[in-house]
Amino acid sequence: MPESNTQPQKLLGLLPVDWRFELTAIPGVRWLLKRRWFPMVAILFNMLMFMVILMSGVLGGFSSGSYSFGVMVVWILWWVLLMMLLVPVFSRTWCMVCPLPSFGEWIQRLRIFSVNKNLNGLNLKWPRRLKNMWLMNFLFLGTTFFSGFFTVRPLATFFLLGSIIVLGILLSLIFEKRSFCLYVCPVSGFQGLYSNMAMTEVRVKDPAICAKHKTKTCEVGNKNGYGCPWLLEPHSLKRNTYCGMCLECFKTCPFDNMAFNLRPPGADLLVNDKRGLDEAWKSFIMLAIAIMFYVAMMGPWGQLKDWVRGSTLQGWVTFITLHMISALLVIPGIFLVFAWLSKVASRQKDVSLKAVFVNLSYSLVPMGLAAWIAFSFGFLLPNGSYILHILSDPFGLGWNLLGTANFPWTPFATGWLVPLQFLTLLGGYVISADYGFKLARQTYVEPDAVRRGYVPLLVLLTGVTISFGWLYGG
Repeated sequence: MPESNTQPQKLLGLLPVDWRFELTAIPGVRWLLKRRWFPMVAILFNMLMFMVILMSGVLGGFSSGSYSFGVMVVWILWWVLLMMLLVPVFSRTWCMVCPLPSFGEWIQRLRIFSVNKNLNGLNLKWPRRLKNMWLMNFLFLGTTFFSGFFTVRPLATFFLLGSIIVLGILLSLIFEKRSFCLYVCPVSGFQGLYSNMAMTEVRVKDPAICAKHKTKTCEVGNKNGYGCPWLLEPHSLKRNTYCGMCLECFKTCPFDNMAFNLRPPGADLLVNDKRGLDEAWKSFIMLAIAIMFYVAMMGPWGQLKDWVRGSTLQGWVTFITLHMISALLVIPGIFLVFAWLSKVASRQKDVSLKAVFVNLSYSLVPMGLAAWIAFSFGFLLPNGSYILHILSDPFGLGWNLLGTANFPWTPFATGWLVPLQFLTLLGGYVISADYGFKLARQTYVEPDAVRRGYVPLLVLLTGVTISFGWLYGG
């Protein structure tokens, strides 16, 4: 049921949700985004970095992950930057510069910088039933079964990244454009969900200009660039979820009608466009994985750590079973109970339980992202000093390129760790509660029903925040 638009919505009652500032109006920004060599130069640099990561994985083999270039760069530096900066601020900018699918894309195009209208490969359509996040949900959940190996065994990280590259190439030969990134890449799904919280977006400046433009070069391409590799319609894009920010639409629009905007965080959470159970389950899975990662890497429970690290086959199978039940059944089941309580409290019989369940699940996105940022503090501050060592000796060969190879492990500002985590969780709670009320207003519309239906959701969000606070601070 659509929400009444009679009153403008404000984030925390302060900032209008529809406020935008066009960054591409700043001199030089639009010029940069329209260059064919951008972001390709960033992709080539990251490709060089990933070659070093892959080589360090082979040379490091089964050595300690703390002294592996690949393990430290991927699971501390890259992951922390992704969760703390790239996704919450710049949306899916990592997809813009990610080198992993580029090999397959170059095989399709037989070009790196220039434009080739005749793409190679079979260019088949992706199966309609799989045009959602379900496959990415299961693949990402599946990769976490091996998390105890990735963070301590360089060779495991090599196999993970290598598998993504090979799979990306194979699917690029079969399916059209960036189908791999849209529907398969394990990293793509959570970036898509959490990019709804991002403070930036790619959007059309004036929809009326696009309506008059018959050719829609942002879709089909022209001599200046390719039609949207992400198979979207940039002229009518409404939310960040599936936009890989490749910038081809900036290059192909003859009217300079595309904009890169700054906006309030979470604006897309209120856009009811293709909401579904697949995205709801992604939010549940991400919460379950945040809990599991803390237990496996920072918690005091030794037996659980042994299970995650596969010390015994039976223990590892037990971990996988409990992790799957938690992510796919327990957390969604708890949310279902509170969604039902919300519907009952609202007394709105004409609103389906599915609509309540799906709509209100987006209130977990700010809370989930905050939980991951808080977790990242717990990873970065105690372990960040290891990065100085691996930068000097990336292959573990006894080098000292930067003079920091012998820098001792030095935890940084760990006295501030728990306060930072609590403040982050509190910020996520406040924003989740605010958007939760707005989502309840979208779902129930009638003011008294909104207030009644919101109470169970607020209780749930409070419980989730307290639980993560206990987990991280206990």
